[in-house]
Amino acid sequence: MERIVSHGHASPENFWYDQDESEWVLLVAGAARLEIDSDGMCNMRAGDYLLIPTHRKHRVDWTDPETDTIWLALFFKE
Repeated sequence: MERIVSHGHASPENFWYDQDESEWVLLVAGAARLEIDSDGMCNMRAGDYLLIPTHRKHRVDWTDPETDTIWLALFFKE
C-alpha cells in the first residue's frame, strides 16, 4: 500500500503508467482526473475508488491545485 499526495500534479504529456501489477486506488481527499487508455477521462472526488488492471495504461491528467489530493494505492498481482 502506498500513500500519495499530489498538489496540482499531472503526468508529463504523452507519459503513461504501464504497471506489472493491478492497482486499486482510493481518493481520500481532494480531486483528480485520470486518463485511462481506451476508456477516456475519469473524474474522481474524495471517496471515489478505481481498479486499474495490470498493464492498463493510465496517466494523471489533473489534480486540484488549491488543495492536497491524497490517494491510497494498493498494488497486487492477480
